[in-house]
Amino acid sequence: METQHFSYDNKIVKFFAYATILWGVVGMLVGLLAALQLAFPIFNFDLAYTSFGRIRPVHTNAVIFAFVGNGIFTAVYYSLQRLLKARMFNDRLSWIHFWGWQAIIVSAAVTFVLGFTTSKEYAELEWPIDIALTIIWVVFGWNMFGTILRRRADHLYVAIWFYIATFVTVAVLHIGNSIALPYSWIQSYPVYAGVQDALVQWWYGHNAVAFFLTTPYLGLMYYFLPKAANRPVYSYRLSIIHFWALIFLYIWAGPHHLLYTALPDWAQSLGVAFSIMLLAPSWGGMFNGLLTLRGAWDKVRDSATLKFMVVAVTCYGMSTFEGPMMSLKWVNSLTHYTDWTIAHVHIGALGWNGFLTFGMLYYLFPKMWNTKLYSEKLANTHFWFGTLGMIFYALPLYWGAIVQTLMWKEFTPDGLLAYPNFLETVTQILPMYHARVLGGLLYFSGLILMVYNLLKTASAGKCVDNEEASAPAIVTDAKRGKSEGLHRWLERKPVQFMVLATVAILIGGAFEIIPTYLIKSNIPTIESVKPYTPLELQGRDIYIREGCNTCHTQMVRPFRSETERYGEYSKAGESVYDHPHVWGSKRTGPDLAREGVPGGKMYKTNVWHFNHMLDPQKMNAQSIMPAYPWLIKDVLDISSTPAKIRAMTTLGVPYPEGYDLIANEDLQKQAEEIAADLKNSGVEVASDKEILAVIAYLQRLGRDISVEN
Repeated sequence: METQHFSYDNKIVKFFAYATILWGVVGMLVGLLAALQLAFPIFNFDLAYTSFGRIRPVHTNAVIFAFVGNGIFTAVYYSLQRLLKARMFNDRLSWIHFWGWQAIIVSAAVTFVLGFTTSKEYAELEWPIDIALTIIWVVFGWNMFGTILRRRADHLYVAIWFYIATFVTVAVLHIGNSIALPYSWIQSYPVYAGVQDALVQWWYGHNAVAFFLTTPYLGLMYYFLPKAANRPVYSYRLSIIHFWALIFLYIWAGPHHLLYTALPDWAQSLGVAFSIMLLAPSWGGMFNGLLTLRGAWDKVRDSATLKFMVVAVTCYGMSTFEGPMMSLKWVNSLTHYTDWTIAHVHIGALGWNGFLTFGMLYYLFPKMWNTKLYSEKLANTHFWFGTLGMIFYALPLYWGAIVQTLMWKEFTPDGLLAYPNFLETVTQILPMYHARVLGGLLYFSGLILMVYNLLKTASAGKCVDNEEASAPAIVTDAKRGKSEGLHRWLERKPVQFMVLATVAILIGGAFEIIPTYLIKSNIPTIESVKPYTPLELQGRDIYIREGCNTCHTQMVRPFRSETERYGEYSKAGESVYDHPHVWGSKRTGPDLAREGVPGGKMYKTNVWHFNHMLDPQKMNAQSIMPAYPWLIKDVLDISSTPAKIRAMTTLGVPYPEGYDLIANEDLQKQAEEIAADLKNSGVEVASDKEILAVIAYLQRLGRDISVEN
């Protein structure tokens, strides 16, 4: 058999590894700042660009797409070449991918701090960057499939199955969730509204976790854990069941993020059922990883790399047990909107993604630089810092979540809310927020130890950018055995494999999303619901710009504890003109769905809103809300109003024909009315300031459904 000589491209792996380290430091440093802001509001610095609502998406996107994303590409570019016995398909595509991805990350960070966001969880990028991301993702897939098609290995190893599913599904999710109508060179409105937008968003959001934070890292686990332990994967058959069951079931589970909301009950029930079923393949993967270490557990004692990997796989098991349990309705009624969700997410992000990335880097650097790890002791110190950091981060949040949700639901013997002031439930758990800062600091300190350790390792050796390799040519079909099974055959057919994986992931999404559009009874019409006025629309966009929906929900669930606190529970027809929906997923502050109902439980005057936005701590010294002084100073840009009205009209919002031409007249009239009311209350403010638009929007919330008992 002819032996072919070629080389592996290590230079691209090296650059992605360095980018992983860099963005890990940046993302976690911003996360530490966000944690400080929740514990000590002074760290918002009273600046628009550093306020919690704007830096929070910088943190989440930097960790997910920059740190974890570059970690994925490091793993793929290293393992794919060696599993396929082939250099990457095209070096130019590799470098377009690398620099394009870094440019997208920088663009995201800049636009977020400037306030350009769609507000969609894990999909906050505006339309031009979304298009760029799509192009770069296609470049990545082109390069990956080109390499697969010219491979010298006969079958596709299990890690590559997960890489293929990742590429296909992320493409479908990103395109499906990002369809929007631009109204300016940088901003847009999503084509979906209300219930449909929420469903599509969490179809995307849940499966972004599944197919960006999970499946590629399972591929990473299946390659690097056996390599580090020098053991074969425990069970080939289990890996087949794990893969196909996981990618089919995962895509159905998104609605469990919307339990007890205005989403139709049948969709919620589907989300619960498939979430429970997900436990089986998820734990199958965990056991396959841990049992790979059979006979090699003595190595874990001495190897920091294996310590990181073992704890990572264990955290994967913990998270994938906790997720299905949180999808049970009675559990969800307690945990949703609390810090339990934050703790759950960070066990996955810090433990599964973070620790597996650290283990991979500790394995790769000595291999690629042909030297020993600079200090195994430092690596072990990093491990314990990271482990203690996770514990100090997550446990206080779990405890705080239980305390807060029980306070929300407690009634006095007279049938009244025991804690009617929402702020009481926040101040009670502030010590937990302080403990979270300590946990984050420990984890970040461990990261800095790793950076030093790896840089010293690299300086002691030399990375061979083009590593010489050789392999026999791939076997022809005529020489294959007749006893080959169906899946072994499929592993030789990457195109057919990709098609089957695509079908598997499309079924669930189509089954859940399409009926919400075709069956009108899913979203009953409410005649009293009207479009936002131009000033309210501008105010809503500022609300989104400042990330207010990060801390405030607009979804009153049908619980007595919520209707007593906020007012009438939320209906599906209320948000039909909301592009995007702002139901939210965390209550750091109270729900605002009934904020504007005159005489309602949540109603506040115009002057109260003005003073609250100007200085929340002056209103209540224990408030952790940031101040927004720039809203009082900045002039509202009304030049965008006609374009916004036209975009909304195109999306089906029933504004009168030609209303875009006169919309600013109504805007100015309403602004003057609010300014006059503020003046009567002793506050002088010009009628062209942004704060008036925000007040107008807040005072509109719930007025179309003003049912108060």
